Amino acid sequence: MTTMVATTVPTTGTPSWTKYAALVAKAALFLLLLSALIWPDLSGIKGKASTARLIVYPIGAMVLPLWWFAYGRAKSKLHRSFPWHADLLITLPWLIDLIGNRLDLFDTISWWDDAMHFVLWALLTAGVMTAFAPRSLTRGLTTFVALGFGATAAVVWELGEYFAFVRHSSELQTAYTDTLGDLTLGSLGALVAGLVIFQVRRTPAELEGESPQHQ
Repeated sequence: MTTMVATTVPTTGTPSWTKYAALVAKAALFLLLLSALIWPDLSGIKGKASTARLIVYPIGAMVLPLWWFAYGRAKSKLHRSFPWHADLLITLPWLIDLIGNRLDLFDTISWWDDAMHFVLWALLTAGVMTAFAPRSLTRGLTTFVALGFGATAAVVWELGEYFAFVRHSSELQTAYTDTLGDLTLGSLGALVAGLVIFQVRRTPAELEGESPQHQ
């Protein structure tokens, strides 16, 4: 694990706007969670495993900072700075999902749920890959690791939804079809994230090496 930290966290400083964006996203998430506790009828998550969401969402948003300050920073021999860009990517899915529920977009826009399973899984996978996957991975390995994480996370999410509220709701009759679609879209989002992360991580020298004028 020590080697992974040394090879994955960037050597250059993170732009200040990324740090502030991650902090603002976290603050907005916790304010929405607090408002859901105070005014549950207005939260948009009432009847949708609200208790589980109030526990899981802050954990999901804080898992990277908690890991970093408890383990990653201390074990990193190179003492890299905290990966705020990865933290922002990991925080956004929880925030966007909560906003979507608060605005009732999942129930009023027919395509919203499908779009979110693709987009949010892409963001989450990109954040996890940025924080933990070694930069030395090939395109194929980067894609496979991203797909492995994203597909597994999608299965865990669907299982959680089923046991938390779907099995006792009116959605049970269509749950099988909906779950297959959600798993497919989440996995596709993770796949795209892996391809994008690999491309973004490539150095200028690598890109110039493929340029026709350097052949």
